[in-house]
Amino acid sequence: MPEEQNNLFMAVFTDEDHCLEAVKACTQANFTYHDVLAPYAVHGLDRAMGLPFSKITWVTFLCGLGGTSIAFLGMGYISGWDWPLNIGGKGALPFPAMVPIMFELTVLLGGLCTMLALFAFCFLFPGKQARLFHARQTDDRFVVVLEMDEDFSEAKAREIFTANHAEEIRQVPHDYNVNAAGEDD
Repeated sequence: MPEEQNNLFMAVFTDEDHCLEAVKACTQANFTYHDVLAPYAVHGLDRAMGLPFSKITWVTFLCGLGGTSIAFLGMGYISGWDWPLNIGGKGALPFPAMVPIMFELTVLLGGLCTMLALFAFCFLFPGKQARLFHARQTDDRFVVVLEMDEDFSEAKAREIFTANHAEEIRQVPHDYNVNAAGEDD
């Protein structure tokens, strides 16, 4: 028999500044986040939640470096070893002529690998159903969802959310999905 999961505690905000302040207060109160959802990127939200730096920057850097290396080594092999041509008295490795291709392959591989890494790290795949905690979370609402574990204090959470002007505060089941619940705002 699977272990029963705790309920979740949800608050909905209309303003990103109020949401950010509530998240900072929840972090100070040592609450466990299930998720914080925003319709657009909110500067400082990841730091307020205490999340580590993203690994995607390293993926982008390494794949970009790989693109530069592949371009340089490929053109170096072709022009210096496989098919050397003396054009206009230039040497076998005309570096200035290689720069645009190296740049383009750096951007191409860096961008593609960044996109694939984002999908992999976020567990995004074709056909995945979106889980919505609020009907307008992708439009103009900010949703903070906390785990109700043994250290959770509902009174403290309500105090934090009320002080930061939460529009809606409520407890929801762990598998809650507004699409399945049929609620409409």
